[in-house]
Amino acid sequence: MPEFMTSLPLLGLTAVAAYLLGSVPFGIVFARIFGLGDLRQIGSGNIGATNVLRTGNKPAAFLTLIMDAGKGGIAVLIARALLADDAAQIAGLFAFLGHLFPVYLKFKGGKGVATFLGTVLALSFPLGLAACAAWALTAAIFRYSSLAALVASAATPVISLFTGDSSAFILTIILAQLIFLRHRPNIKRLLDRQEPKIGKTPKA
Repeated sequence: MPEFMTSLPLLGLTAVAAYLLGSVPFGIVFARIFGLGDLRQIGSGNIGATNVLRTGNKPAAFLTLIMDAGKGGIAVLIARALLADDAAQIAGLFAFLGHLFPVYLKFKGGKGVATFLGTVLALSFPLGLAACAAWALTAAIFRYSSLAALVASAATPVISLFTGDSSAFILTIILAQLIFLRHRPNIKRLLDRQEPKIGKTPKA
């Protein structure tokens, strides 16, 4: 963890602002803009880019991916610019929590993969690139978005110890644990060989 330099009131304000930003459900926003219907009633019902892709609308999925990643990254960068690295990590954590438990959707949110990657990229670009590479390589080989997310999130804390980004170790451990918790149904389907591959619609 970085040295704590920011006052508690400012850290609290940072947490609230980052949470509200992270809560914006861009998947639902773009699904409506592109006339795709209520994303929560499509495919897996998840609000993230992978489920948007299941509609067949690649531009909507791409925009969702960028904005879900961007809200984590933007929260980190603004907090770091205005305050310090401790505030940046608090911002990243709470933007991520906002995506998982958005106040605008009665705390029923996404699984956090894009927001995780955007947050890590903003915290440390080399570490973020490594996390993205782990996701992309796993997805390319096995064609499971969920497995790619699990591998990338688990690998990131370990990679941080070897890239000089050890200050991000504890935060990435927390984020990885949350990703695993949110992917419990996916883990079961992977073990049962029932998990849909990228671009495929889950069975009802």
